[in-house]
Amino acid sequence: MPLTLPPLNALRAFEAAARTGSFVAAAEELGVSAAAISQHIRKLEDYFGKDLFQRMNNRVALTDAGHAILLGTAGALQQISETTLDLRSDRPRSRLVISSIESVAEKWLLPRLVAYSRAQPEFRFDLRVEPDPIDFARHNVDLRLCYGSSHYPDLRLQVLARDVVQPMCSPHYLQANPEVAQVGLAAVPAEDLLVTSWGPSFGSNPTWANWYQTARLDMPGLGGFQTSRSGLAVDMAVAGLGVALGQRMLAATDLAAGRLVALSPMTLDLGHPYCLVHMHSKTHKRNLAALFDWLVKSVDRVEFGAD
Repeated sequence: MPLTLPPLNALRAFEAAARTGSFVAAAEELGVSAAAISQHIRKLEDYFGKDLFQRMNNRVALTDAGHAILLGTAGALQQISETTLDLRSDRPRSRLVISSIESVAEKWLLPRLVAYSRAQPEFRFDLRVEPDPIDFARHNVDLRLCYGSSHYPDLRLQVLARDVVQPMCSPHYLQANPEVAQVGLAAVPAEDLLVTSWGPSFGSNPTWANWYQTARLDMPGLGGFQTSRSGLAVDMAVAGLGVALGQRMLAATDLAAGRLVALSPMTLDLGHPYCLVHMHSKTHKRNLAALFDWLVKSVDRVEFGAD
């Protein structure tokens, strides 16, 4: 039975316009004029008998029919592109562009990308560290690890976990401060409380004041070392500089290895969960689904203080 296919050049123009959200951007990507893209889209709309885009000045948005066609065709186009690249370049490796917020890139994401790369020797990645939100289409990002689920409402999103913070320090610090080992947080002086300054973009992450209030302890004040990166706060605790209100997600390896110990079983949730996000049109890209599942399954519930 012969294949029933829409005009393929028109479909290619449609995919580029849907991904970039602009006929002009699609034209730049494909090396044609915006008028040519518009003509291709009209041809495809005539073929399906449906309006595929809502035109809004210099931007376009998919209609329901456009979304349905994109979901049904973008993966096939991606597979054709991957196969073509493999055959034309005889390339031995697959590369994904992975974007991450700074806090988890080094201490959580990178070790898992390394493990995946060892399991899949043909795999290569381009890891970019940048704040939310990002432009997936403009920067050709395949997968994003972000904080919070509200930045990308139109993309495929998987919640990984909501991290927790917990007081932690090094065994060396406890040896040097035996009263802390005996009494706990009530004996920690203000100058030994390591402070993570979350910055103006974060208004819901827990602080030492929140922790002491929840624990019903008097807070001694804050006079210790300070950093704007939560991963560095964990490293400072490992170095014995004091007690950090550290993220278990970032401290899991150090806790398991005994380089850090928890001073209290009480934890506080971060304001939002960590999530994986990618464009629907990238679903069938080589290695993306496998890496996506790998990262989801690698989440150890104990890291986040879950039961």
